[in-house]
Amino acid sequence: MTDPLSASLAAAVREARQDRELSAGTLAERSGVSRAMIGKIERGEAQPTAVLLSRLAAALGLSLSELVARAEGDDDRRLARRDDQATWQDPVTGYVRRAVSPPGRGATELVEVDLPPGAKAGFPAVSYVFADHQIWVLSGQLRFHEGEVVHELAEGDCLQLGRPVDCAYENPGTQPCRYLVVLTKR
Repeated sequence: MTDPLSASLAAAVREARQDRELSAGTLAERSGVSRAMIGKIERGEAQPTAVLLSRLAAALGLSLSELVARAEGDDDRRLARRDDQATWQDPVTGYVRRAVSPPGRGATELVEVDLPPGAKAGFPAVSYVFADHQIWVLSGQLRFHEGEVVHELAEGDCLQLGRPVDCAYENPGTQPCRYLVVLTKR
């Protein structure tokens, strides 16, 4: 593992699976992630992508943010100073995800993302089943694929997602795109 959060994520996935009394095989069936990959992730031998983590979290009945909060040691702090906010980098796209909200059980979660130029990160519909979802572009350009619909977003634009469908975030620009994802539990 390259950073402490990745190691904590490995433990959080394993603990969440065990808490639900699921075998790796059952989690594999529910998530669409192979049993071998789940084993590698849980042992810290593979750094999972955002897509894999989203699939695992959904199969465990969690949002990606809730899984990250578990990895952070979810201690119900009400204040999250910038230096204490956990960041995680997707090993494939290079996007950096910052958990802005204090780790806890609040109904709303804020996640800041820096998406490199030319990068594209796709997520399955199951990632959005547990929460209403809005995207606010802070800087740069974002092309958001919501199923078959494509939204071209610029700085200051805010999009509220409809029903859960497969989605992808794409940065068509030459500069990094920074956006805030606002998730409100249903």
